[in-house]
Amino acid sequence: MAEQERAEWYVVRTKPHQETIAEASLLRGGIEAICPRIQERRVIRKRLQQVIGPLFPGYLFAKSTLAGLRLIKYARGVRHLVSFGAGPVVVSQEVMDEIFRRMEGGVVTPLRPSFARGDLVRVTEGPLQGLEAVFERELPGQQRALLLMKMLAGQVRVELDLRAIVCA
Repeated sequence: MAEQERAEWYVVRTKPHQETIAEASLLRGGIEAICPRIQERRVIRKRLQQVIGPLFPGYLFAKSTLAGLRLIKYARGVRHLVSFGAGPVVVSQEVMDEIFRRMEGGVVTPLRPSFARGDLVRVTEGPLQGLEAVFERELPGQQRALLLMKMLAGQVRVELDLRAIVCA
């Protein structure tokens, strides 16, 4: 008796800015596909705006058996399957489960660092890189933090992006 072929997750390279088109095309063809998205702040026309875009621009994930890969290759918006060596790259179910765990309404929620008032933190980027500071508080809705830094004349309050600090 022939063993049923197991469906795996594959990495799909899309044509430029056609992640949504490729995802819809694959779904219409009966292939499970996901293009994780992330909400981020970008400057558009000199204004800071919240936008939702692909987490991995130019890529998405599709679940298929080896026999179904042909449908993926020729779907609208797809450039090719990402391959290394002899065959297409298979993404482990654990990685996909983690992506699904972090998704809400198709949008991935990034892990946010959690700091408590008084924590010693180190700046990892920008002109203050390498300096240590004391975490004062997170600024609501801005993904920024207020820090106290020791300077020549005493303590100074500094506002930085949360992604630019780590625990010291």
